Amino acid sequence: MDPLSLASYDYTLPKECIAIEPIRPKEAAKLLVFRRKDSTITHSTFRDFASFLPKDTLLVFNNTKVLSARIYGEKLLNYPLNQRGAKIEALFHKELSNNRYLMQFKGRLKPNNTIAFDNVYARILKDSTHFGIGFKEAEFFTLQANKEIPLSRDDFFTFLEHSGHIPLPPYIKRSDTIADKEDYQSVFAKHLGAIAAPTASLHFSKSAYTELNKHFNTTEITLHTGAGTFIGVSVENILEHAMHTESFFISEDSARKLKEAKHITAIGTTTARTIETYVRSNAFNKGEALSGECDLFLHPKNPPKATHALLTNFHLPKTTLLMLVASFVGLEQTLSIYQEAIAHNYRFYSYGDGMLIL
Repeated sequence: MDPLSLASYDYTLPKECIAIEPIRPKEAAKLLVFRRKDSTITHSTFRDFASFLPKDTLLVFNNTKVLSARIYGEKLLNYPLNQRGAKIEALFHKELSNNRYLMQFKGRLKPNNTIAFDNVYARILKDSTHFGIGFKEAEFFTLQANKEIPLSRDDFFTFLEHSGHIPLPPYIKRSDTIADKEDYQSVFAKHLGAIAAPTASLHFSKSAYTELNKHFNTTEITLHTGAGTFIGVSVENILEHAMHTESFFISEDSARKLKEAKHITAIGTTTARTIETYVRSNAFNKGEALSGECDLFLHPKNPPKATHALLTNFHLPKTTLLMLVASFVGLEQTLSIYQEAIAHNYRFYSYGDGMLIL
């Protein structure tokens, strides 16, 4: 198998293996433990997660918080007269500047079109292409006495939280529910900005997270998971793939712990990418805080340098997430593990079971 060939990262997943609801309680989810030193597999559950970890490991969590980023409105046919037209679905992706947001829309729209979301309005400013996908830049405002009042940043994100829907991944073929507001959010989520959950984190209840903090050295970083996490690779040579970018932040306390750690366990692929971005920076050598845009692509030819263990879910074929797993254990071993997981009825993707690579 060629680790640089896209075709090598394909596999067949029975439809019934795709999890559309989370397991309750969280600790009942299955956990596949793979030890690299002897290529052995242990089948367990998250109740025993801590028992597999080295006592001296630093557990690193991603504390990003998922926005209610999907909103539904109607196209205005003759703004400002408010004659409503076609239904429009919009998905927030990123803040670009003051009252300028990168959005993805379902519906026929062009620059200067206006969409009504109840009492909030969006105007299309321009078309924009990012990592091969069509987006639009938009501004948001309200109307007071027929005068446009630009929405402040705080008011925009408050609007999303009040009126938006949790952006479930496209392979979950159902509408979001009230329960998803909690289920698709880690118990340690703090900083709003993600449009997809760091799904390895969803396996921890509040009590389990508290216990881990009691018995292990832990820290939190922030990486706001973006739409690119679901985008498949489309080029045959994976080195030609244009990696998406996601905003991240590492505090001084986390920087110090990462620099001092003898063993690091990343809770999720987003955490691993952030750690590996940091250790490749000048800030790491100085033990300084760091923020910026992460576009690191981990694959078998670009393996991790500082992350010793990884907790992750099971990922879609032909994605950078699957390639990241292969950067830890190799391509052939990755596909072998996945076949083992399918044979043992593991649940795949965001609401699915997990794998611990040691």
